[in-house]
Amino acid sequence: MSKVTLELERKVVDLLQAAPGRVEDTMAEYLVLEMYRRCQISSGKAAELLGMERFEFIRYASRLGIPYFDMDEREWEAELASARELE
Repeated sequence: MSKVTLELERKVVDLLQAAPGRVEDTMAEYLVLEMYRRCQISSGKAAELLGMERFEFIRYASRLGIPYFDMDEREWEAELASARELE
């Protein structure tokens, strides 16, 4: 495992310490969630990094407001049209 040292403002450290669990674990979770939200890692990779099953991670991220599907209205309409053609 690699080690990274960060210098953070006291206010940020206080916020992290208020969260349940170890600060290191909280920071790792926030980092993984943000990378997933930005589509920099897959749900499978995020789940692996957090020690979860993939669908468990997807449900967890969804409860935090991070959607599994990230489509704009045009993309959603195209998907619906394709699904209707299969009927």
